Amino acid sequence: MDDVSGNVSKQWNKHHVVYMSNASMPQEMLEKEFCVCFVSSSPHAAPLELMQGVKESIHGIIAWDCKYQEEVMLLLYDLFIGGDNPMQAEECSHGGLKCNYFCWTCKVDGTNAEKKTDKGYTDTFTVFEVEEQIRLSRLPGGTEKVKTHISKTGTHDSATTSIIGHLLEPGRCLRKCQAGKTSIPEDEVHAQLEQEFEELLGGLSLDNHINPLLGMAGLNVHQDTPTEILHTILLGVVKYYWGQTVYILDKAHCLDVFRTCLDSIKKEGLGSTTLEADYIVHYKGGLIGQHFKSIAQVMPYLIYVLVPQTVLDGWITIGKLVVLLWHTTIEDTEMYLVS
Repeated sequence: MDDVSGNVSKQWNKHHVVYMSNASMPQEMLEKEFCVCFVSSSPHAAPLELMQGVKESIHGIIAWDCKYQEEVMLLLYDLFIGGDNPMQAEECSHGGLKCNYFCWTCKVDGTNAEKKTDKGYTDTFTVFEVEEQIRLSRLPGGTEKVKTHISKTGTHDSATTSIIGHLLEPGRCLRKCQAGKTSIPEDEVHAQLEQEFEELLGGLSLDNHINPLLGMAGLNVHQDTPTEILHTILLGVVKYYWGQTVYILDKAHCLDVFRTCLDSIKKEGLGSTTLEADYIVHYKGGLIGQHFKSIAQVMPYLIYVLVPQTVLDGWITIGKLVVLLWHTTIEDTEMYLVS
């Protein structure tokens, strides 16, 4: 699942789409377009609302076993969910990088000072945390209590955001002491908020309004959302290291020399046409993943006399990392599917 642009009448018409593939097929078949099945799309429904429909559509299928000549039931389950890092964080009800628990998979936690030490790991990301935030939203000072809880635990469920918002606003209004009027007792405020909460649930249980991927049978949403390499490496480490390197080159008035070096290098072996020297230098702050994938492989040959040795060593390491990641990704995927 990811967000895309329906680029018809305006430049950016954002909507979410869901696609599905049969993970039991070999890797070379998974890459073919006709093996990718469209599931759902909407410019209005939230991602977790779409996933609720996906979850409800996965059920047993009756088939005929030609070997044993009898009916069998095929049980389906989600093997893993692909997407970019922001989307996967939302699928895990994660609160973002500014939380103490800043990762949705590794469970590292603590203050900024503690994160730099060899601190142990603790459990996080549970339905209990979501329920706790709903409870806190009904208490005095609920807004700050919810914000603090999200930052402390790293859990933020977008599926229950509207419920929490609808509880916080009437709570503030009921507790606000107007001029010439006595404040409403807290037990009456709590009773009214409980009634509001029941109306928001619409006769359903809270489980029907929480992220449907939490606790889904056969799926561990935190372990089965593989880290996406594009934003983690190319649009992460490589992008920011490129920005700092360009700053050094620009400050040393070496960008023209760099452009000449880039223009003169042979690009046939890269299998890429994205290394146009004039474009790279002119739009140095607006490059995409394909640019960074090629840049990471050629940078050491372009800047070895233009930057300090420490910067050059960094690019040598990045070049090795990029090649290893893209070489092993397909092999690791095949091994994962087979296992």
